[in-house]
Amino acid sequence: MAVIHSTTLKPNKLELLTSWLPSRPWYRGGAGEPRLTRAGGFRLDDPQGEVGIEFVVVTDTGGAEPVSYLVPLTYRGAPLDGAEHALVGTMQHGVLGQRWVYDGCHDPVLVAELLALIEGRAQAQDQDVSDVPDREVTRSFTGDGPVAAPAPAELAATDGREGTELPVPHGATLRLHRLLRPGTDNPTAGTTGHVGGRWQLPDGTRARGLFATLHTAAGA
Repeated sequence: MAVIHSTTLKPNKLELLTSWLPSRPWYRGGAGEPRLTRAGGFRLDDPQGEVGIEFVVVTDTGGAEPVSYLVPLTYRGAPLDGAEHALVGTMQHGVLGQRWVYDGCHDPVLVAELLALIEGRAQAQDQDVSDVPDREVTRSFTGDGPVAAPAPAELAATDGREGTELPVPHGATLRLHRLLRPGTDNPTAGTTGHVGGRWQLPDGTRARGLFATLHTAAGA
């Protein structure tokens, strides 16, 4: 299990995301700087213990209406070869030293563990406490597993207006729902698997919705 350190981060995650989010095609803010608050999320464990994996939910209240985003991040102790385009930034961790922070949709370790979570081979972990499962995260899988993760050289994440799509071997598609919609986390028709969860809205209530969906070739 990953160890969550209580320490300083310079710059912190919200500061990194404030600079990075406006560059994304799915960002809905205006011309001004985002006003971000952390609204939820969960972690996954890297079986090799080398890469930090976190699914961060942030809410931007800087525009006309609040918007919540899902931002999968990976934290590495050295640069990820070939992923310069996916670098969110670097930070100084008070215990681990310099960390390279990546958009996790372009990191093969996160993609493999997300597929494992969908299939039930991995357990979502609490965002802030070590060795505590996150029971609010839901998942399902109705396909024939295991689902193979794309090879690092074949990882091709594409950002759109609503989210990010990643081709998966055998014609499937993994979709990350970047713009979070309060409602239900039940999978829709054509969905082979899903991950859902909760996050906090600005008024203090908690919403539930879909974070990621896996679609077969026919469903996609």
